Amino acid sequence: MQNEGVKQPTGLGKIILAASAGTLIEWYDFYIFGSLATILAAKFFPTGNTTAGYLNTLATFGAGFVVRPFGAVIFGRMGDLIGRKHTFLLTLFMMAISTMAIGLIPGYAQIGTLAPILLVLLRLTQGLALGGQYGGAATYIAEHTPPGTRGYYTSYLQTTATLGFFVSLLVILATQSLLGDGFAEWGWRIPFLLSAVLVIFSYMIRRRMEESPAFAALKAEGGVSKNPLKEAFGNWANCRLVLIALFGLTAGQGVVWYTGQFYALSFLTATLNINLGESYKIVAVALLLATPFFVVFGRLSDRIGRKKLILAGLALAAITYVPIYYEMQSIGAFNELTSPGPAFHTDRTVNTSTGKEVVTRVGLTTDDEGRVKKTVLKLDPKDGKSPLKGEKNKAEVTLPKRLAAEMSLLVFIQVFFVTLVYGPIAASLVEMFPTRIRYTAMSVPYHIGNGVFGGLVPLLANLIVAKTGNSLAGVMYPISIAIVTLLIGMIFIHEKRTEDGFAEEA
Repeated sequence: MQNEGVKQPTGLGKIILAASAGTLIEWYDFYIFGSLATILAAKFFPTGNTTAGYLNTLATFGAGFVVRPFGAVIFGRMGDLIGRKHTFLLTLFMMAISTMAIGLIPGYAQIGTLAPILLVLLRLTQGLALGGQYGGAATYIAEHTPPGTRGYYTSYLQTTATLGFFVSLLVILATQSLLGDGFAEWGWRIPFLLSAVLVIFSYMIRRRMEESPAFAALKAEGGVSKNPLKEAFGNWANCRLVLIALFGLTAGQGVVWYTGQFYALSFLTATLNINLGESYKIVAVALLLATPFFVVFGRLSDRIGRKKLILAGLALAAITYVPIYYEMQSIGAFNELTSPGPAFHTDRTVNTSTGKEVVTRVGLTTDDEGRVKKTVLKLDPKDGKSPLKGEKNKAEVTLPKRLAAEMSLLVFIQVFFVTLVYGPIAASLVEMFPTRIRYTAMSVPYHIGNGVFGGLVPLLANLIVAKTGNSLAGVMYPISIAIVTLLIGMIFIHEKRTEDGFAEEA
């Protein structure tokens, strides 16, 4: 057994900053794609069917997640063979180049079907890069920290995913505010192009990094694995741990993570039709308030264990998602418009070209600042009350301040669950595997859980809603995965560690 991390090294703050800064930037690069899904759908896919274009963009977004496990295999192997530092420097440049390229390629109107093809290829490159990034950063920090503090120190890395998402929202909001209508035309490219500036900043921090002491010692002893893939997946003892990590931890953690942030944003914009800027603000406020809890629960996991916190987050999410999304829907503008009231009147007209009756509810609403918004909703001609399936308000809705605050609270609760499951996860994973295969063995279950199970949440949830016509049905997918992970984790996850807090070397 190696004596890893018993003595706390000097400059640990710089080590965490160096590993986390690049990871934050990579998450920023990855998430501006998801945040701008509605605009990208209009630019890179044929017009005429808004729902199909949006689902195509979510599928492209999801493709980047699906390919992440392949990036974990490729770069995890490289990290276990040649070291942590050089591997995640390479992934940083891959992410930056592909992100900047998205900001430069012409749209469907200019180059036709080549536009979505290039978009998918660049998205896949992003996914490969991110697949190699997180495992290296988590391993690098963990191998510098002493036992008893690993949950606390690695939790700072856990904040980078949410902070990257948060920074992407701030950049989008600032650009949108400065450019106005020009943002939807060409300004959406600016957040992608800013990646060039951010990657230079990250490289300046990371280029002075030294290799982790645990890997350096392993290399000096001649103990580096010659075939980390075979050791991780060909050895049943190690492969069993990979499967337990996936189905007992990361699958549920992944769906909770992406439901609380990305599906919540998608629900606000695509289902409730709240305007893009206000939806970003609602999510941004929730993220800002919840982010410190990553560190709180990371530190708490050092005292009471990782398992209790992660499984508690899964249980709370499974129990409360339906009431949370029901309440979001009840205070959303879509629900308001279907309720009769003196501010609305119903118009019945006949479409002269088709001869069919058209029923609409038209009205004016006023927000807290006195701004008047016109709203139009198509109704079923049979009863003049229920909305037509798939129809949404023709004018985007701005919520009154009180309702916007309530919506932020509901998103905050979801992100709070995220901090429970995600704050301790890095420490939990790195402690499950020995140094010689750690980068590979922890990266693969992490990126399958997050990339496949979690990353597909927006696409699958919206697809379920579109097929069933029930706006609450989408949360059934993450609830199911959370319950399965909870049961497997309760049975198979054991937190028995060695003196230094890591798994025994095989």
